[in-house]
Amino acid sequence: MPRAVRYDHYGGVDALYVTDVATPNPAADEVVVEVVSAGINPGEVPVREGLAHTIWPATFPSGQGSDFAGHVVAVGSAVRTPPVGAQVIGFTNQRAAQADYVAVPATQVTPKPAAVGWDVAGSLFVAGTTAYAAVRAVEAKPGESVAVSAAAGGVGSLTVQLLRRQGVRVLAIAGKANHGWLTSLGAEPLAYGDDLEERLRDAAPDGIDAFIDAYGNGYVELAIKLGVAPVRINTVVDFLAAQKFGTRSDGGMSAATSDVLAELAALIATGELAVPISATYPIEQVRAAYTALAGRHTRGKIVLRMH
Repeated sequence: MPRAVRYDHYGGVDALYVTDVATPNPAADEVVVEVVSAGINPGEVPVREGLAHTIWPATFPSGQGSDFAGHVVAVGSAVRTPPVGAQVIGFTNQRAAQADYVAVPATQVTPKPAAVGWDVAGSLFVAGTTAYAAVRAVEAKPGESVAVSAAAGGVGSLTVQLLRRQGVRVLAIAGKANHGWLTSLGAEPLAYGDDLEERLRDAAPDGIDAFIDAYGNGYVELAIKLGVAPVRINTVVDFLAAQKFGTRSDGGMSAATSDVLAELAALIATGELAVPISATYPIEQVRAAYTALAGRHTRGKIVLRMH
């Protein structure tokens, strides 16, 4: 029987379980994908814990996951492409990616380039489109200085690389263990913690032009203290701070298209963009995967493997 991750009530990782489910049938405009890999993302945690109930209420039993990659195994009557057998990267808006099979509109998948590995493909959508939207929001120009919090994480690492492709100077805030890797991407790493405001001022004596926050926990307020204009601050996590200070809060939903996904996949295929994989887990170990995610010190993405 096909399997899927489920939870029947709001709670921590102990609420998660894997159960047998029916194989979905495609609607006229849908494809069914046999999932090879699926990414996990921090944004799924407050949904499962009920902290985001007023915005994204869960209907029980609920599934999890937006990112996936796999093989098309069935198509609806109105679908002309992709064909059965195609390898695709895709996304679902139904919290259903962490499963052996997922049905989605054909417009929510794009061909997987052969040069893009399954783990990278299966974890690309949320982090990739979020980074894409954040970089677009701050409108950084070549030669400008942009600070990025959680710069070694799934969203942050892609944000750093997209900014560097635009000729931007990146001040990458991350743990020291990731400084060498961030330097190899062309960023200038700074450790989070004590005296960060002072160290950022020292690193950019002429001022920081924009700030992308991928962590929360006060970074929006720090950007304001540093004199960054609110319109050039974008947070993908601290929406209360964005409302308080009038900053941008563009995230993946503003770039959630298969065209953006295809653009990112092409950059990966040509070696212009890299998605580091921190760890992989079989679907049966979904609790362990989310426990690792909670540490928030991973480099890149954590991935569930179905096959």
